[in-house]
Amino acid sequence: MTKTIDLPDTIPVFPLSGALILPRARLPLNLFEPRYLQMLDDALKTEHRLIGMVQTYDGPDGAGKLHSIGCAGRVTAFSETEDGRYMITLAGASRFRLIKEVEGFVPYRRARVNWQGFDRDLGGVETDATFDRPKFMEALGRFFDDQGLQTDWESLLEAEDELLINSLSMLCPFEPEDKQALLEAPSLTTRRETLTTLIEFSLRGGSAEEMMQ
Repeated sequence: MTKTIDLPDTIPVFPLSGALILPRARLPLNLFEPRYLQMLDDALKTEHRLIGMVQTYDGPDGAGKLHSIGCAGRVTAFSETEDGRYMITLAGASRFRLIKEVEGFVPYRRARVNWQGFDRDLGGVETDATFDRPKFMEALGRFFDDQGLQTDWESLLEAEDELLINSLSMLCPFEPEDKQALLEAPSLTTRRETLTTLIEFSLRGGSAEEMMQ
């Protein structure tokens, strides 16, 4: 089991709006820009092989601002395509709090990060004792129909609470700010509650902005 003390103080960050990874979940990525190919190459040379996924937002002085909380994933698989792209898989390790970006002689972004406060991420699989799965799955079915989405319902029904909730949080077509709210949820129960609220508002035709009011 990884301990907080084993995690590095500085990591490369991949700012990708709408992309979300959560602890113990897996995220496939397609890398093709030269700066991110170098980021992968450099990450593979480290013992931890971590890349931080961070949502971006438009600030008052420009676009591409980084949210203060992201999640790091460990490169567990990669393959090169014939046209020079890399298909990689990140395994969610732990969330972090961004302290500041680090300037350096690399083309990609790096940041000093703090791992404190996310000890739960480094533990075992979480459960959700108050999860009403039948009611949730009924709402999820209506949401998928409304969005024109398809899935392997048998696999969803058999999935453990954490795998189900985290996978849906990552895959459902929510706005980036909604994804950030799911990332920052302090526990699996609060993430499930947030996910349920987002599904219900979508079914009612509401917006994330209205939900926050």
